[in-house]
Amino acid sequence: MLAAACSREPAAAQPPIDATPLKSLAPFPIGVAAQALHAADPAWTDLAATHFSQLTAEWEMKMEYIVQPDGGFRFDRGDALANFARSRGMRLFGHTLVWYANEPEAFARLDERRQSFEGALRNYVTAVVGRYRGLASGWDVINEPIKDDGSGPRDSLWSRRLGQVGHFKVAFEAARAADPDAVLFTNDYHLESKPAKLASYQRLIDEVLSAGVPLTGIGCQTHLIADLPAGALTRTLKVLAGFGLPIHLSEMDVSLIHGGLFASRRDSELAQARLYGEAMEAFAALPERQQFAFTVWGLRDRDSWLTRQNAQDAPLLFDDRGQPKAAFAAVVDALRR
Repeated sequence: MLAAACSREPAAAQPPIDATPLKSLAPFPIGVAAQALHAADPAWTDLAATHFSQLTAEWEMKMEYIVQPDGGFRFDRGDALANFARSRGMRLFGHTLVWYANEPEAFARLDERRQSFEGALRNYVTAVVGRYRGLASGWDVINEPIKDDGSGPRDSLWSRRLGQVGHFKVAFEAARAADPDAVLFTNDYHLESKPAKLASYQRLIDEVLSAGVPLTGIGCQTHLIADLPAGALTRTLKVLAGFGLPIHLSEMDVSLIHGGLFASRRDSELAQARLYGEAMEAFAALPERQQFAFTVWGLRDRDSWLTRQNAQDAPLLFDDRGQPKAAFAAVVDALRR
């Protein structure tokens, strides 16, 4: 029933959930995405610092925020997040240097000669990565490079000017020079639900590695829908781990809205919890050296990009009040196994 599936009214009372801090249970970093406004909310900061050991900048380290129309850079909110992470002893993860969806005017109007454009991109990556050198443990260097239908790499301002492998080479080499210790990722979504997209992602990674690009980590965003079949995500992580590189389960959430309908709100929440538990179990089963971090894309349901699109959704581990949900309990259970 649609009303039952979409309502955000709390489900029937359940037994108390074990709220042991996640970071105390995991032998690898547990991450959360945030915007600068969250760092000014005491309830948010206390909950985040209790459970999480890594912080990803959800928006304010993207070109969309940093690059101004005149070509200048602004770092105020990125710095605020970095300072919060430092003050709470959390690792910082940088997201994202190059993304097809961000084509700032200052770059678009540059001379089309390769040398001019390449120099500007190198300068940008150097400035951003260098600013957080020694604090950011890694970066999403090229974000979402594969078309939604899985037919191949996306066309973007960056690939048109520098080539598919060329824009990887420029961005990754600049990031490596700016911070040799940072793990450098490409990152994409729907890899677990679209086999063609996963196959194209593998081919692209093979191609850029063969070209000598210093790609040293692989991101699997893990934006899921509650009706994803069991085992799909586990199989995907095993495929990606075959490259032997660190894996970042990088942007996890599980929508209750955008998939098949469930008989009740409780059924949809149980399906969500199953997927969170499977994700943690699959990630924890990776070789230790490949467990870069397990990151959820927001703290409380009301902080999620999905609830900004549809207020009836509830995709995260904590409800609007910061109380742990069945999904949280499933993650704890997986970590205790």
